[in-house]
This record gives sequence, structure tokens and C-alpha cells, in this order.
Amino acid sequence: MNKAVYIATIEPFSGKSLISIGLMNELLIRKSKVGYFRPVINDYPEGKKDNHILTMLNYFKLDLAYNDAYGFTRSQMINLLNKGEEKKILETIIRKYKKLEKKYDFILIEGSDFSGEGSMIEFELNVKLASNLSIPTILVSSGVSKTFDEYIGNIKLAYDSFKDEKVEVPAIIANKIKPKNLKKIVKRIKKVVEEDTYVAAIPRDENLLKPSMRDILNYFDGKVLFGENHLEKPVKHYEVGAMQLRHYLSRLRDKSVVITPGDRADLILGAIQADKSEAYPSISGLILTGGITPEKPILKLIEGITTTLPIVVVKPNTYEATTQIAELKPRINPYDVRKIMKSISLFKKYVNVKQILDKLIQYENEKMTPSMFLYNLEEWASRERKKIVLPEGTDPRILKAACKLQATDLVDLVLLGKREQICNLAKNKGINLDCNKIEIMDPDTDPRAEKYAEKLYELRKHKGMTETTAYDLIKDVSYFGTMMVYQGDADGMVSGAAHTTQHTIRPALQVIKTKPDAKIVSSVFFMCLPDRVSAFADCAINPNPNAEELAEIAIASADSAKKFGINPKVAMLSYSSGNSGKGEDVEKVRKATEIVKNKRPDILVEGPIQYDAAVDPVVGKKKLPDSQVAGQASVLIFPDLNTGNNTYKAVQRETGALAIGPMLQGLRKPVNDLSRGCTVDDVYNTILLTAIQAQEDKN
Repeated sequence: MNKAVYIATIEPFSGKSLISIGLMNELLIRKSKVGYFRPVINDYPEGKKDNHILTMLNYFKLDLAYNDAYGFTRSQMINLLNKGEEKKILETIIRKYKKLEKKYDFILIEGSDFSGEGSMIEFELNVKLASNLSIPTILVSSGVSKTFDEYIGNIKLAYDSFKDEKVEVPAIIANKIKPKNLKKIVKRIKKVVEEDTYVAAIPRDENLLKPSMRDILNYFDGKVLFGENHLEKPVKHYEVGAMQLRHYLSRLRDKSVVITPGDRADLILGAIQADKSEAYPSISGLILTGGITPEKPILKLIEGITTTLPIVVVKPNTYEATTQIAELKPRINPYDVRKIMKSISLFKKYVNVKQILDKLIQYENEKMTPSMFLYNLEEWASRERKKIVLPEGTDPRILKAACKLQATDLVDLVLLGKREQICNLAKNKGINLDCNKIEIMDPDTDPRAEKYAEKLYELRKHKGMTETTAYDLIKDVSYFGTMMVYQGDADGMVSGAAHTTQHTIRPALQVIKTKPDAKIVSSVFFMCLPDRVSAFADCAINPNPNAEELAEIAIASADSAKKFGINPKVAMLSYSSGNSGKGEDVEKVRKATEIVKNKRPDILVEGPIQYDAAVDPVVGKKKLPDSQVAGQASVLIFPDLNTGNNTYKAVQRETGALAIGPMLQGLRKPVNDLSRGCTVDDVYNTILLTAIQAQEDKN
């Protein structure tokens, strides 16, 4: 079975990294251990490392040492070629690759960049490497500044070169193509390659073509004075500051970088204030030229201003810097998550991944891996677009997750709060949230509040609620968000980052209520362990469920697990296994197990069973040798909230597992509660869970 793919190009700046990132993302979903290798990398100053390798290692968290991820630097390769030692190059690279082949299930090899000395011979070397390693190759080529005939001619030449060396080319990807030419270029390429070669075209994307402040910093090898944590800000325009401030301010454009000498304190301070002002567009950063650092009083003044604006000092003078910056070619770096996610999104949208991978590898999904689960969340959320309301619009984690969801474009979002406050917070925190492309509603002023209050009163007046109380409650973001869901103005709600569980779910219990077949609301966490995904329940809602409630939790959790691609094997946890223990707590679990078996004979369930016997095959076989669940449980039901909550947190902290949830079960419409200690990824994943629930819970 094939264990690798070679990504090759025929020119510099082809956008090859987009293809590598997109394909790596797909491979990790299907393979538990994927390696990455570059035969030749650029030369870097001491202390610097290859940008491509760092991006792959850091973003995808590959278990791979940097020095194992490449064969030679460009200068090393040229020196060996000049000595006539091409054979040594091939032997060394093959040896390093074979070392990785023993460790990984699959390896993505990214070819040369074709920049600098030796670029003319790199293509031939890539062909020879692919041939010697017997690895199928995906060809990537850029459509920038080429006629159709030039482009097709280059592709044909490269394709034939690989085929002549008996290298299979299962796919060709045309990159950076004008949108209007996508179909035409695919059709033209198919005419010059074999019939079974897959061809795709990806359009030019301005977001990837524009540099960030970090790109500018690295290009000039500059020095950061301020805003080091905000260097990923995109740059759309360059504005040279040479005139007086009153004239210069009118020239500022959105996401521009100000280029000015380091001793122009008036322009520096004016630009900072303009960025903070609602009357002027946002600035991406300042480039201070001539190697001049502002004087101490000016630096002290800047330090006292709350700003996320990156300020960088570079050596060239203003004219030189302005001239040189026009030659800057932006690259995807490991810190620019937005560009990485955009690359993944473009790859998934324009490339039929399955068609490529069917040609490259054969695989079977025997169990749900964390990567597959996270992948499925995004895939399933994209099946039917849903709108999710986020009541905590002024929490930075919520805004960062919203920004991430804007990049992936999987769901529609509604933020609750005051627009000015939310947008200013995002700007001040350096969060690249596009406020023009997200719905923001203020419960205090929104015209729908009156309708929601009237409906709330109608629903709760039999419980003693007055109209005045209903109008007061609707200003609470949890009640407002819940009523949005109830009225169908949103498909689901996610809250709890800044509110208690009770504050989040009480309105849902009062208004949305439980499904007809549900007596209680429970919760389930999807625990992404290093090699598998398990469902833990109930770790957030029910303090001490009785046997009937515990059985309902087990059935609901098994169904939830199945919906999310996990084969449910349910372990009803206790402090004893089988018939070994006695006592009220054990009997409750035993009774709950029997209820599950009677109500749902289709569910594989075992209980009472200890945690180690449930998840460890050796222990499970020893304690319950005839069980179909012991040692391989995927759904773990805890006897009470104390046990469940402590266990999931212990497992999360000690193993580094990602805990997705809690996802609430039993409500008519999805409302999900976050932990107040949640991360941005927790928020992101819970929103996707909620969107998927909304697809399932159609009324």
C-alpha cells in the first residue's frame, strides 16, 4: 500500500503551501500518524528555521523533530552538485525518508520552492526523488502572469517529465487562477493528460496574497517595538508618511501600514490615535524607517496608550523601504491561523479530496479518531447552514471563536450586546472580526424584544409570571437568546462562558422544555483522547440521578454518540464490576443497566463496571471476560455528578484530552452550556455541535 505523496511545483510562489496544508489536514483525519518531509529547504540565518516546516509542525502538532523533516539546505545541495555528488544527495534523502516511513502511517513530502541559486536544477531533482522513492506526485502550478498557452505548455512539460520517469501523477492542481477561468483551465489541462488524472483549479484569494505585519517584519529583519502579539494583522495598503499630519490623516485607508521615519513623532502618534478613533479606518501597523527608534519620551507616551498596533523599526530609509516592500511575497507562517484556516477552506471547497485520496491510499476507519471527529463536526455543520445565537457578545473568547467561524464560513452567528461595545472590544483586543458581516442584536433596543416579552409572559403566566417581570427578563441575554431559539429566529444557543449553568439552562427549561420522550435534561462531553473519542455523561447537569434517570442518560448518550459517528458501547460505571460489589450505589447502577437492556436491546451496555475495566482491554478481559463492552467502552455513564465532573476534568488535565461540550440532551431545541473556564476552541466546537443538533432536531 502506498504510504506517501509528493507535492511538486514547477515555479516559485505557486501557492504549493496551500495544497500541502489542505492535504495534511485531510490526511490527519484519516491517518493517526502522518509525517512531513522536505528534501530541500531554503538557507536561513543562524537561529532561523524553514517556515513551511514550522507551520506544519506547530499548527498540526506533528510528532516530528525539525531536523528529521528535511534533507538538505539549498547551499548544501548546490555544493554537493558542484562536486558531482548527486548520488549522495539521493541516498541521504532516501535514507531520511525511509526512517520516517517506519514511524508514520503516511508521509506528505513537499518539494522545492524554486527560489535562489540552483532553481533551474531543482525541478529535475524533484522528478528524480519522486522516481527513486516510488511516490505518486501531485503537480501544482500558478496561473499568475501567464497566457493559457504558456500555462498549458508548462503543465504538459512537467507532467511528461514525471511520467517519463515512471512517476504516477494522480492529480494536477491549478492554483491562483482568475475565478472566471476556473472551468476553462480544468478543461484545457484534461486535454493534455491521461484520462484518469484528476484536475482541480483554485482561484486567487486576495486574503492570502496580502502580507501580514509579520511578513513585513521578517522581510526586513526588523525590530518590534510594540504589538508583538498582533503581527498577524493583514496589510492591504502602504501609506508613506512624509507630509504634515493634518494632510496625512486624510490619506489613511483601511488596513494600511504607515511607513515613516522613526523620528517623525507627530505622524507616529497621529497614526496611533487615528487607529483608535472611530472616525478613521483601522491601521494594520507602523513601519519606522532609517533604523531610528523614537526618543524615550515618545516611547513612554506610546506605552501609556492602550493599543494593539504593531510598530516595527527597519534599517532601510523611507524610499528604500517603500521600494523594497513592493517586492514582498507573503507566506503562510505558523502564527497566522487565519491564513492557514483560509487555505484549508479553499482546498476543501475546490478540490475533491476523496477522489485524490482514493488514488493515493486505501484505508478503513476502524475507530473514531480525534482528528476524524473534529473533521466530522465541520463537515456535518456545513451540510445545512444554521444560525446560532451567542448571548455573551462581549466575552473575548466568544469573539475569537466568532472570528474563527467567519474564516471557516460554516454557520451564521448572532451576537447579543451593544454593537459599538462589541466592535470596539474586538478592535482593541486585536480580534479580526468583521462586524459588517455578523448580526449583532441589543436586547435593550431591539424591536423584537416586545414580541419576545409578550410570548414569555404567555408561556409563564400560569406559573405566576407578570407582564412586568417578562419585560424585565427579556433584557437578560439568556432569556432573549432563548426566546430567539423558541421563536425560530435562531436555530440554537451557546452560552455559559461568563454565566453559570443555571443561568444558561433555566430559561431553556422554562420555555423550550424537554422532548416528548425525555423526562430530564442531561449532558454529554465528547472526550478527544490521544487515540480515540469517548462520550462522558452526565458531567454537568444532574447531581444524583436515580436508576430510571441514569438509564435515560445512558440511552440519550448512546444515541448522541451514534449521531456523531461513535459506535456506542455503554459502560455504566461504579466502584465494582459485575457481581463483585454490594451496596445501594452499586444496586442503582445495576438496576439502571437492566432498564437500558429492556428499553433498548439494540444498545450494547455493561454495568456495573469500573473505569479501568471499561477502557483497558487487558483489565476488561480479566474482570468481565464475556462482556462485549469491557475494555472497549466508548460511552461512559457516571453514577453521579460529583464522580463525572471530577473524572472528566482529571482525564482532560492529565492526558491533554480535548473535552468538547457539554452538549445538552433532551431539549426540544438545542441550547448548550459552556464552562466558564472554556477556551476559544471549546466555544468553536460547541457552536458546531449545536448547529449539528439543530439539523437533527427538526420540528
